Amino acid sequence: MEKKKTPAFGIFLVVLVAIALFLFGSATYIVHQNEYVTVRRFGKIVSIVSEPGLHFKTPFIEDTQSISAKVVLYDIPSSDVITKDKKSMITDTYVLWKVTDPLKYVQTLNALSARADERIEASVYNATKNAISSMTQDEVIEARGEYLTNLITDEANSDMNGYGITIVQAQIKALDLPDDNKNAVFERMISERNNIAASYTAQGDAEAQKIHNETDKQVAIIKAQAQKSAAVLEAEGEAAYMETLSKAYDTEDKAAFYSYIRGLDTLKSSLKGEEKTIILDKDSELARILYGNFN
Repeated sequence: MEKKKTPAFGIFLVVLVAIALFLFGSATYIVHQNEYVTVRRFGKIVSIVSEPGLHFKTPFIEDTQSISAKVVLYDIPSSDVITKDKKSMITDTYVLWKVTDPLKYVQTLNALSARADERIEASVYNATKNAISSMTQDEVIEARGEYLTNLITDEANSDMNGYGITIVQAQIKALDLPDDNKNAVFERMISERNNIAASYTAQGDAEAQKIHNETDKQVAIIKAQAQKSAAVLEAEGEAAYMETLSKAYDTEDKAAFYSYIRGLDTLKSSLKGEEKTIILDKDSELARILYGNFN
């Protein structure tokens, strides 16, 4: 005859399973993605694990603490800063930060994000104050953006590295002027920009006049040289013409022939138009030609 299992045996089995599960849970821990887990033995950190997955520890002796490795956004309250030329400005900044050295983070801040925010706020404010106080108000306005962000981020990191924290970015999202002097500053900046524009215009006009004068000078020089060359060529041509003419009529017969040809040209010119009557002096060159008297 088969013996029936007693209720005590079932209870014992349940208790045994519960103890096994409890021991398993006490001896294991899980590391998630973007997470550090510190393992402490009697309160002292013995290891830091960042490899995701299931890990084992000594039950009842070792305990664990999870630390996020994700990038965290912290919005810093607005604050007043003073520029190099003693002008007040209002900065509104946000910070992206993450834990990069969990051991330092635990040792200095006890892995408390509230304490980390306080320390980050102080470091970023000091970095912002130092950066802006080294510039005039106009220089700050011109430098806002990547240059000012890198300047503040680098200086803040030099302080936060001791806490196991890296400032990924400290970005000024708003940079403004106090309401009581905002209009005056804008008017002054507009006036300065107008003065700069006027200066550039005056320089441009001076350069243009200089170029114009230089061009006129070059034109005058070239024109004078051209006139000189023309005069020389004209003189040379006249001399060549006279020399050719003298050679062409250097005898009496040639001279008479030249006079004859010139007379015919003159007669031809006189007979133009409807009037064909010519009155000549008997001693004129044309009369001599018409009468055939060349002597």
